Amino acid sequence: MGLTRRGLLMPLSAAAAMAATMTVLVAAAVPEAAASPETRREAPAGRAAPAAPAAPVAPAAEAVPVVDAAPAAGAVPAVPAAPAPAPAPAADLAHHGHVSVGGDHVAIRIRSENLGPSDVAASTVRLRFSEPLAVRQELPHGCLRSGRATVLCETGGLRSRGGARQTALDLRLAGGHDEVVVRLDTVWNGGVRDADRTNDAHEVLAPATGDAYAF
Repeated sequence: MGLTRRGLLMPLSAAAAMAATMTVLVAAAVPEAAASPETRREAPAGRAAPAAPAAPVAPAAEAVPVVDAAPAAGAVPAVPAAPAPAPAPAADLAHHGHVSVGGDHVAIRIRSENLGPSDVAASTVRLRFSEPLAVRQELPHGCLRSGRATVLCETGGLRSRGGARQTALDLRLAGGHDEVVVRLDTVWNGGVRDADRTNDAHEVLAPATGDAYAF
């Protein structure tokens, strides 16, 4: 075919060189496959490969107690509750007496006392009439007008079971009437607690007969 022996050898040499190059490339790509049985150690059957050691974890920082921390901005500091006020002392005021009406004249006698247990520094009695009073009046010391048909009278201090205080009024009505209703009560007792109001508030209907009607 016109080929010499040298011509046949040349392609074989090139083929051998190419085969050697492919062997090197395969060995580089798969090193374990290329390794010889002598240099390759296989893991024993049934034993897992050792896991890679875990990275060390830094210990958590210990909590540091906060002493006398400043309040947050805008926070309102707690204010202790104010102590409850002490209860007012107890006393029992009592007003008794009688009313008589004749023509345009009204006579009233009042006996005020304190049944205790505490003393009363001051007391004021209010008298209200169903008919208007005359403009000109002679009022005793400690009494004054409060409107057309009202008179206020102070009793002064009343000691617990220390005796009664007397108040006498002689008033004139604006005209003659057949009867007059008189309402009496306490408007100031010195700030004490009075649980019994039945003996210091009264209402009396007094016919114009001149007789005394008790309350």
